[in-house]
Amino acid sequence: MTDQIRIFDTTLRDGEQSPGCSMNLEEKLKVAAQLEAMGVDIIEAGFAIASEGDFEAVQAVARQCDTAIVASLARAAIADIERAWAAVKVGRNPRIHTFIATSPLHMRAKLNKTPEEVIDAIARSVGHARNLCGDVEWSAEDATRSDPDFLCRAVETAIAAGATTINLPDTVGYATPETYGAMFRDVINRVPNADKAMFSTHCHNDLGLAVANTLAAIMAGARQVEATVNGIGERAGNAALEEIAMAIRVRHDVLPVRTGIVSTEITRASRLVSGITGMAVQANKAVVGANAFAHESGIHQDGMLKDSSTYEIMTPESVGQGATNLVLGKHSGRAAFRQKLGQMGYNLSDNEFADVFKRFKDLADAKKQVYDEDIVALVDDQVLRGHDRIQVVEAEVHCGSTGPARAILTLSVDGEVKTAATRGNGPVDAVFNAIRSLVPHEDSVLQLYQVHAVTAGTDAQAEVSVVLAEDGRTVRGTGAHTDTLVASARAYVNALNKLMVKRGRSALAATA
Repeated sequence: MTDQIRIFDTTLRDGEQSPGCSMNLEEKLKVAAQLEAMGVDIIEAGFAIASEGDFEAVQAVARQCDTAIVASLARAAIADIERAWAAVKVGRNPRIHTFIATSPLHMRAKLNKTPEEVIDAIARSVGHARNLCGDVEWSAEDATRSDPDFLCRAVETAIAAGATTINLPDTVGYATPETYGAMFRDVINRVPNADKAMFSTHCHNDLGLAVANTLAAIMAGARQVEATVNGIGERAGNAALEEIAMAIRVRHDVLPVRTGIVSTEITRASRLVSGITGMAVQANKAVVGANAFAHESGIHQDGMLKDSSTYEIMTPESVGQGATNLVLGKHSGRAAFRQKLGQMGYNLSDNEFADVFKRFKDLADAKKQVYDEDIVALVDDQVLRGHDRIQVVEAEVHCGSTGPARAILTLSVDGEVKTAATRGNGPVDAVFNAIRSLVPHEDSVLQLYQVHAVTAGTDAQAEVSVVLAEDGRTVRGTGAHTDTLVASARAYVNALNKLMVKRGRSALAATA
């Protein structure tokens, strides 16, 4: 058995299914590029048959990737499999990932199929996929609640039909490390042709055990792990890629395996995904959280000064999370700024650089000190939102303790500049009322409004997150600026842009 663990990243598929985390084509390509830079082995780019937009995104990612295998998810249906193949076959390393449920509950309540019908569907779907593609992964949905005998039979059938990877997912986050590891050992030992396939894990975090379960499966023989950046995903999320990678690196003494992950790219990937999806990383999040390497206790600080290994089992530099540094100011030139962006992992086009440099100069004039975190927020906010159909041009707000707040807001909507003056119960309400008057969306509901400071100080940039809901669709928008109200306008407008994309996807899916 090899000691190499293959990392299968499903941020673009399962991660995007997290409420409000939808991505457009350009954003998916940016994330895919960073995943390759980080050393991910397999990228699950989406669910090709879900919509025309999903198909185009999977196809574009497959075309872009040089080294990573690119997979598309497909149900155990011929149409799904052929659509997946049409999307990934343009890539250098295509994979079809097909699945069907194997637990009694799912077979009865969701599929309305007998166990024999499921076995037939596995043989038929995997066989068809293998006729199209030499790399086929099969997943037993809800494996952890499946009958052990039936699960072994299903796995044997899938391998015989041509599956090269077998995934046994903890679809609902039900397993514990002991039971999940035991399931892998049981299947690998009992299935006669188990040696002809690689076994994979896919864990959800409903009980907070996704990473622990993944590590238990590795110890039981799994050699592929499926995870997402920052652990985003359905419900409570998936196993966090960065936590798995660093657990294997730090605890090599008990986990004698290795990955190809370039750990210094981890924080960059985390920030990119957070910026695109609007899902802020909690401060105490392992590996990539703002407090992951912070020490406030006097005892801890004393130990750190004497020897950092007293309270740090890995260094912030090892995950690309260097110390905050004051490096640039209003007198810095283009060359210095471009060099700094390169050091931080950004590779911008000339037009993007020009836009970001102007924003940097404006920020440097407004702030006394410009930190790395400021630059990250500035670049992500500018580059990731630069092609939105709706953009904030100018905002002016008047508020105080007497009378309602007033906002004058100018937006560019599909290239047309529009201005509105509105009142509201406070400055944020006035700004949002102005957006609603310029871009009507009566059926949308604001579910969340959240503000946090990017750095310390009263002149810090504010990063705002909003969540909008409409007809069962949920989107999350983010915006950053030294003025909280401007950041609020940008966040709301970003959410509106995502909502427009989702409306389009829904219309295409309904038509299909």
